[in-house]
Amino acid sequence: MPDIIRLLPDSIANQIAAGEVVQRPASVVKELMENSIDAKATSIRLIIKEAGRILIQVIDDGSGMSETDARMSLERHATSKIRSAEDLFTLRTMGFRGEALASIAAVSQFEMKTRQAQNELGTLLVVEGSDVKRQEPTACEKGTSISVKNLFYNIPARRNFLKSNPVEMRHILEEFQRIALAHPELSFSLIQGDEIIYDLTPGKLSQRVVALFGKSYQEQLASCQEETDLMKVTGYIGKPESARKTRGEQFIFVNNRFVRNNYLNHAITSAYESLLQENSFPFYVLFLEIDPKRIDVNVHPTKTEIKFDDERAVYAVVKSSVRLALGSHNLTPALDYSSDVNLVSKMGHAPALSREQYLEEQLGSSLQRSNLQNWEKLFEEERPAQSRLFTQTSDMPSVRMESSINRTDIPEVVEEKFVFQFQLRFLIRPVKNGLMVIDQQSAHERILFEKFLAKMQRHSGSSLQSLFPQTVSLSAADFALVMEMEREIKALGFQFDVFGKNTLVVTGMPAETAGKNEKELFEGLVEQFKQNQSSLSLPLADNLARSLAKRASIKAGQKLSPEEVGSLVEGLLSCRNPNYSPEGNTTFFILETSKIENYFK
Repeated sequence: MPDIIRLLPDSIANQIAAGEVVQRPASVVKELMENSIDAKATSIRLIIKEAGRILIQVIDDGSGMSETDARMSLERHATSKIRSAEDLFTLRTMGFRGEALASIAAVSQFEMKTRQAQNELGTLLVVEGSDVKRQEPTACEKGTSISVKNLFYNIPARRNFLKSNPVEMRHILEEFQRIALAHPELSFSLIQGDEIIYDLTPGKLSQRVVALFGKSYQEQLASCQEETDLMKVTGYIGKPESARKTRGEQFIFVNNRFVRNNYLNHAITSAYESLLQENSFPFYVLFLEIDPKRIDVNVHPTKTEIKFDDERAVYAVVKSSVRLALGSHNLTPALDYSSDVNLVSKMGHAPALSREQYLEEQLGSSLQRSNLQNWEKLFEEERPAQSRLFTQTSDMPSVRMESSINRTDIPEVVEEKFVFQFQLRFLIRPVKNGLMVIDQQSAHERILFEKFLAKMQRHSGSSLQSLFPQTVSLSAADFALVMEMEREIKALGFQFDVFGKNTLVVTGMPAETAGKNEKELFEGLVEQFKQNQSSLSLPLADNLARSLAKRASIKAGQKLSPEEVGSLVEGLLSCRNPNYSPEGNTTFFILETSKIENYFK
């Protein structure tokens, strides 16, 4: 039987490796810019055409390479960053695996020009699919210029999986922003087609934040500084009142390397505790300096994942440093004891509450009726009779239980289709075979979802014009995403115009969202769309309709008027699929009469 195992050619091996290293054009941008930083460049220029499909070019003024090094850099596992396995635990450079250039050259038409300062001539290399076409001396500036043309030209399947240009450009902008933030001492520029998107000069971190995200960030930055034996934390956090409905501007760097770490994100957000509104996200740019021996960055080829030898200690330091920053800048609210209904003094200064209000706030959803008399007795002893908490008021109906023995006239029982709200979360409605229990939030999401989807199919959504239009400042990536979906968003009922760089002015909103804040609703729509996009595979229209329904729906805990309750029930029953919310949650269930009877034998 002949042997069947063969060694793959380098060209095929490089294409396979590229599947991990080069996932999209933004991956190429990240790898090339990090190489420029490792080459001690002071100025880095990024040129993009067609969101990286046609051209990605990175030009730097770094140390450059000799002719031999330039040729060797395209071999797999060729690197100048490490010499032994022990070097992995003393890394101070961005790259070290020696896979990036070989992988990029395997899936593109690759051109490199590089020259060292002491040489008069540089080196030109032209490579197509790992095949070196040209290698010759050339006149060029000091440093390195790498052009990546027609990415994935030799792998059509991978090229077909790329998203639309605005989506791919959004990812490129995110990578550019991360690298520019990590190195405010360097000069960066980004050119898309013929337009200069960014032209950043060297400066302080705060200046770099304002240059990237806008002047509105000048007033919301709070410095964060903390140093322990384990690590050092520096950077800026945003004030709670400036938190946005979009998650975008949140950056954590470990030894100047951007990392994704949900554990550290939780440490930061938990430090804000109750300072943030629901579904609001604070801004932060934090740098963690730690001994390289205590971390492992060789977890994934993209090098955005990291492991700590003591995650709990790192979590505690990050959380305490953010809390300290919030406290030192007077960003935490002061306690107002006079307005706390839970603090009842013996002098009777707490505001008197009705019986229903007290039960709602103190006993909540689990009303312990057996303890009710003890609560009343306690407050009667603590407070004077004229200010007792439980008082019978004239507008409270008295309840009198009567039996047929002492009644002379018994009226006919008339069945009424009444509906009421229960515990500010559920709606109760009698039906023929029992009680219908409706989850108000899930039900409203279903109603809005079907309305918004129908609007987008008709390409005509009713809109409410705003008396006072609001401006919405977005990151460059989010702005590109919104402009890509402009037609669909306007079909929902939003009306907006471009108002400067990465800024929109919202002049109208969907009629179904009356009473909502235009700015918060628009930002919430963008954030929810991105969350759905990252976890679900949905058509654009479904994603937008679901995102807006999620953010605009009635929430649990919201008090509804009788008219709103009736309208909600009628709207749900008229839906095409009333049983489930867009996310698949049950909207209602029937508590059958037979089950109720079983409780009473």
